[in-house]
Amino acid sequence: MAGRVSMSLLNSLARGNVIFRNKKCVRKSVVLISRCHAGSLSSSSAAQPDLSSHLAGKTYSDLYELSVKDPETFWGSIAKERLAWTKPFDQVTDCDLSSGKINWFLGGQLNVSVNCLDVHVAKDPDRVALIWEKDEPGTEERITYRELLEMTCRLANTLKSYGVQRGERVAIYMPVSPMAVAAMMACARIGAVHNVVFAGFSSEALAGRIQDAQCKFVITCNQGVRGGRIFDLKSTVDKAVKSCPSIQHVFVAKRTNNSVPMGKLDISLDEVMAGQSSVCAPEPMDSEEMLFMLYTSGSTGKPKGIVHTQAGYLLYASLTHQYVFDYTPGDVFGCVADIGWITGHSYVVYGPLCNGATSVLFESTPVYPHPGRYWETVQRLRINQFYGAPTAIRLLLKHEENWVKKYDRSSLKTLASVGEPINQEAWEWFYNVVGDGRCPLVDTWWQTETGGVCIAPLPAEPGAEIRPAMAMRPFFGIQPALLGEKGQIITGNDVSGALCISKPWPGMARTIFGDHQRFVDAYFKPYQGQYFSGDGAYRTEDGYYQITGRMDDVINISGHRLGTAEIEDALDNHPDVPESAVIGIPHEIKGEVPFAFVVLKESASENQRAVVEELRHLVATKIAKYAVPDHFLVVKRLPKTRSGKIMRRILRKVAMQDTSNLGDVSTLDDPSVVSEIIEAHKQYRSHAAKK
Repeated sequence: MAGRVSMSLLNSLARGNVIFRNKKCVRKSVVLISRCHAGSLSSSSAAQPDLSSHLAGKTYSDLYELSVKDPETFWGSIAKERLAWTKPFDQVTDCDLSSGKINWFLGGQLNVSVNCLDVHVAKDPDRVALIWEKDEPGTEERITYRELLEMTCRLANTLKSYGVQRGERVAIYMPVSPMAVAAMMACARIGAVHNVVFAGFSSEALAGRIQDAQCKFVITCNQGVRGGRIFDLKSTVDKAVKSCPSIQHVFVAKRTNNSVPMGKLDISLDEVMAGQSSVCAPEPMDSEEMLFMLYTSGSTGKPKGIVHTQAGYLLYASLTHQYVFDYTPGDVFGCVADIGWITGHSYVVYGPLCNGATSVLFESTPVYPHPGRYWETVQRLRINQFYGAPTAIRLLLKHEENWVKKYDRSSLKTLASVGEPINQEAWEWFYNVVGDGRCPLVDTWWQTETGGVCIAPLPAEPGAEIRPAMAMRPFFGIQPALLGEKGQIITGNDVSGALCISKPWPGMARTIFGDHQRFVDAYFKPYQGQYFSGDGAYRTEDGYYQITGRMDDVINISGHRLGTAEIEDALDNHPDVPESAVIGIPHEIKGEVPFAFVVLKESASENQRAVVEELRHLVATKIAKYAVPDHFLVVKRLPKTRSGKIMRRILRKVAMQDTSNLGDVSTLDDPSVVSEIIEAHKQYRSHAAKK
């Protein structure tokens, strides 16, 4: 069963489960992990579950070394004790990265919803599982584990009564809500495969995902509410379903009291669920059966349906949730990601619920009804861990610090960032202003394909440092490698290369739905025997890892290889630049030159020319003269996905004046930003031509 406790390992790991001390600990932008926290943590009445009793008494270094040298012992002992199995596994792993064959815990059977709900209901049914932070502040709802289990079972019985079978794909197109979580859990309970599609996608994007996944069912809401606005969801589904003949039923839940047209395929979910039993027998699932699929856009081609399976994914999400974020029982875990992204899957739903945590469902925006919304929510809900995207942090740092400081943030003990490397200015603001210089700030690196955090400052040895804007340390079982252009492994420190992972880990994706060869070609063919992340990284003199950006965002300027993230970090250090994006464009002499898209604060908008000159000097000073962008285009905003990632391939096409085929833009938060940038670039070219 989950959560077996061994105090000896807890005591050894507790020294690495940390808080920052006061600002006196900061020396040259390096923060030391406090040794003082260990006593209070290890003597806590609500002790953390151990990795496993077999691993008790080992230090972080011992555990990490064991995890990469003897993964069968490491992961096998943890899986046996941390998860509730209906049938024990008889083989820990069978993997071959060169062919994309990945199998963990073979022969074992379990049910993910049982591990996330039933095991906690049996112990503490009235513990709060979810706090639904609805769009309007102060209207939050709390759902206990018992209530969530009953909701899940009623929904699962509803799905079964309408013919949903084990292994069939169910599209979920819903805003952040308890019903959306129950929909995911209900699919897991009956063995169906959920395909969550972010509820901001267009009907065309939704239809494409339904068609590719061959979904027979859709679960949606009548409407959504976000930022004080109501938006229709049912009408979007109706348009999508017209081109999806595979759909048999559309289940429609109510988020608002407004009525929507109902057709012959539509079923009122709330009404039907009310008549269903609150008990549903869980389906025993093989470890390697599909749990969910989630689409992620590539730089070319159609979105990829990334497949995650049962046991390995759940174990990895659970373990990383606990140790990367210093989660302890009783904490309120606040990840503000949407469930439509992998961050929402792993750190709003599966990781926290598997650990019996109280997880916050954040429906609103960072600036509704004011720029203090995040921190007012922290105060009201007493959030202990806050996990958000650098893009939101950069948005908020443009506003007065009073929007942060007027609220009580003393409950916070860990801050974390996700989605892209966090720049120095945003890191310092997040750490010093939001965290008052006392909370560890963990910059997490991972991907949809990795299932959970792979590189982060925590866990670590007692007294270890945390460096700003740096992911730093590999998690248990993750063996990073830097590879050169010819496929050679780059040894030593103070080196850069393609970031790969040399050995398989339980949380990694298993395939691309319907196209395993594409999976192999994308992730295992570029560097034989390695998982290729697509990112570049720098390994410092001390052996820490810093993500330098996508490999296609590495510019070769006159023979000098330079990550665009490095230039962006320099630009973002300017007080009038909340964010920027740099791409490389061809140059007949230098090979490539940087092109910078820069967002300015309103106060600097009338003084653009002077700011640009300051930016040139800043890059030359911080990096080198050759790194100074040849082009600076001031824009109002950047094209971003709802997960906060900047879609740089669109910027590259604009800079190259190749806007006739922009590719898949369905993941953009607001597609109208593209036309804004195209128009700004036209004016830029016109002005340059007159010089």
